Amino acid sequence: QLQASGGGLVQAGGSLRLSCAASERTFDTVAVGWFRQAPGLEREFVATISRYGGTYYADSVKGRFTISKDSAANMVYLQTNTLQPEDTAVYYCATKRGSGNYYVIARQYENWGQGTLVTVSS
Repeated sequence: QLQASGGGLVQAGGSLRLSCAASERTFDTVAVGWFRQAPGLEREFVATISRYGGTYYADSVKGRFTISKDSAANMVYLQTNTLQPEDTAVYYCATKRGSGNYYVIARQYENWGQGTLVTVSS
């Protein structure tokens, strides 16, 4: 199972580190994605890290967010910097079996954690 945490309230320009914990060692065999969903909007892709460590980002977060993982610790992180009000959303982590680097569609992912809320005030 997946557990996302680390959300909170932050001022514009601030940072948060989101964490995604797995109940067993799995992150070296699957891709992990972060998605977010703002009220009234569809869930959108944020970032993904492949089983081999390759990363890919949405254009809206490129250069501000960094995805990383510690497979031995069963953890994936999303470092979010220079947050803006438009980053406000519930952030979800999810896993997908496969070896690719570019899984950007939510329905490709098989296993989802509960979300963690990020609120950025202006």
